[in-house]
Amino acid sequence: MKRICLTVVGLYFLFLHAFSQVETKDTSTFKPRKLTFDEANLVSSYYTQNGDHSAIQGGIGSEKVTDLANGLDLKWVAWDAKQRKNSLTAGMGVDHHTAASQAWISKTGASRRTDGLRLYPSLDWTRENEQKGSSIGAGLYYSNEFNYKSVGLNAGVTQKTKNNGEFGLKASAYFDQVTLILPSEFEPAGAYRIGNNGEERHPNYGSSPRQTYTASFSFSQVINSRLQGSLLLDLVEQHGYLGLPFHRVYFTDGTDSIEKLPANRFKLPIGLRLNYFFGDNVILRGYYRYYLDNWGLRSHTASLEASVKLTPFFSVTPFYRYYTQTAADYFAAYEQHLKTDGYYSSNYALAAFNSSYFGAGIRLAPPKGIFDSHLKMLELRYGHYTQSTDLVSDVISLNLQFK
Repeated sequence: MKRICLTVVGLYFLFLHAFSQVETKDTSTFKPRKLTFDEANLVSSYYTQNGDHSAIQGGIGSEKVTDLANGLDLKWVAWDAKQRKNSLTAGMGVDHHTAASQAWISKTGASRRTDGLRLYPSLDWTRENEQKGSSIGAGLYYSNEFNYKSVGLNAGVTQKTKNNGEFGLKASAYFDQVTLILPSEFEPAGAYRIGNNGEERHPNYGSSPRQTYTASFSFSQVINSRLQGSLLLDLVEQHGYLGLPFHRVYFTDGTDSIEKLPANRFKLPIGLRLNYFFGDNVILRGYYRYYLDNWGLRSHTASLEASVKLTPFFSVTPFYRYYTQTAADYFAAYEQHLKTDGYYSSNYALAAFNSSYFGAGIRLAPPKGIFDSHLKMLELRYGHYTQSTDLVSDVISLNLQFK
C-alpha cells in the first residue's frame, strides 16, 4: 500500500505544474478548435495472490504473485468545422510483478524470479458526431515483457437510434510472439548457463506466433426513466501457440512433458447488463455472462454493484461477483494425464472451479476539484477474491483524474 501511495503522489506532483496552465474548455458551443488538452488519468494498483497449484510445476507448488501496476492516460480533444468532436488518448502502463513459480522453470528452483516487467503503451482516437448520434474510433496497442510481445489494433463504430438505443460494432486483432523458454530438463545439453550470482539462466530460443481476432457487438437501450439495458456478444478466434512452453504436465507413471494444447480456439461470450436508478442517489448495476468455447469450457458470471451517493460529490460502491466454470477437455491434475492423451495441461485456469470476488470503492469528485485544484476525481477501490481451488488474492487500486 505504501508503494502505491508513493507512486501516485509522485506522479501527481510531476504533472500538476504542467496542467496548471491548461485553459478550461468551453463546451457550450461547437466552434472549430485545434487539439487541446482535456484530462489526465493516473491509475495505480497493487495485487497479491497465493495458492498451491502452479502450472510450472505441473499443478502443484506455490502460486504466490505480487504485481504493482501504474498507468497514465492523457486525453486531447478538438472540434472540426463539421462540429464533430475528435478525441486522442495516449496511454502508458508499467507493471512489475514477482512470481514464486518462475524459479521452478529450473528443476533446482534457481531460475530468475524478478523478470516480471511489462510495458504497454497505447493510442486511441475517436470522432463523435453528436448531430447524427454516431461515432467512429481506432486504437493501436503494444505490450512487452520477458517472455511475451504483443501488437494490437482495433476499429469500431456506434450509432444511436431514434428511441434512445445505441448499436456498437468493434473489431480487434492481436499479433503475439511467445518466447519458447523450456523447463530445464527439456533443454539441450549444456543450454543452461550459471551466472555470477549462482542462478541458472536460459539462452534465447526464439518465439512462436499467436493471433487473436475479435468481433464485438453491442446494443444498449433506455427502457424507461429508471431502467437501462445492454446486450453484448463477442466472437473470438485464436490461432498459433496457445499454451506456455514452461508449463509442465506429469503423467500417471511419474514422467513429465510440456503442456500441449490445440493450435486454435473459438470463444463465444454473451452478456447482459441492467442498470436501475433508484432516484438520484442510488444506482444498481447487474451483469450476467455465459461463455463457451471449443475446448469444452463453459462458464457463468453474475455480478451486482450498487453506487450510493452519500453527498452530491461523494459515493460508495460495494460489489459482488460470482463465477463458475467447467473444466476444459484437456485438463487433468498432477500425475492424472495418460501418455496416450492427444492434448494435456495441468494449468488450473482450465480446471473446474467456483469463485467469488467482493469489495467496495469510494469516489470523491467535488465540482471545483479536490482542494480547489486540477485534481477533479479520486477513486479508491479494494477487492478480495477466493477460488474453490484454494487460490486467494487481494487488489487495491487508486484512480486520480486531472482536468
